[in-house]
Amino acid sequence: MLLRSLLFACFLFFLGNMATMAQAHDYVGVKKCKMCHNKPATGAQFKQWSESKHATAMQSLKGDEAKDPKCLKCHATAGSVKAANMGTLTVEEGVSCETCHGPGADYNPTAIMKDKAKAMAAGMIVPDEKLCKTCHNAESPHFKGFNYAEYSKKIAHPNPAAAK
Repeated sequence: MLLRSLLFACFLFFLGNMATMAQAHDYVGVKKCKMCHNKPATGAQFKQWSESKHATAMQSLKGDEAKDPKCLKCHATAGSVKAANMGTLTVEEGVSCETCHGPGADYNPTAIMKDKAKAMAAGMIVPDEKLCKTCHNAESPHFKGFNYAEYSKKIAHPNPAAAK
């Protein structure tokens, strides 16, 4: 009987931990990212993003495409986010920081961002070719090929302060 109770308690503990781990991170939107990522000393990533095709991805949609979930999932970070996790994210932001780097609510505090391991444990993503190809693929009716090595160089936005 004691063994059964112990096994049941372990099972409940495991279930509780799984539920906690399964919770999604919340999004914060580009205005929150801009607060720290627009300074020249740290690479002015926001400015670079705001001048990119990612930032204007919604503008490339015509007519009903701007409301089509099949298009929105790739043309707007908010197009594939559950309402409960939306935070201040908007469709108008297009493909924002959090599409590539993950929802930022849990990793955006400076103390966490300064420690890559902590940031990644809190939901930050280091984008790779596989992530990019979730949108840049033949499923899109406008797909013209995708060269990850070439395009990733065009959008690279390193933080020079992090290299020190």
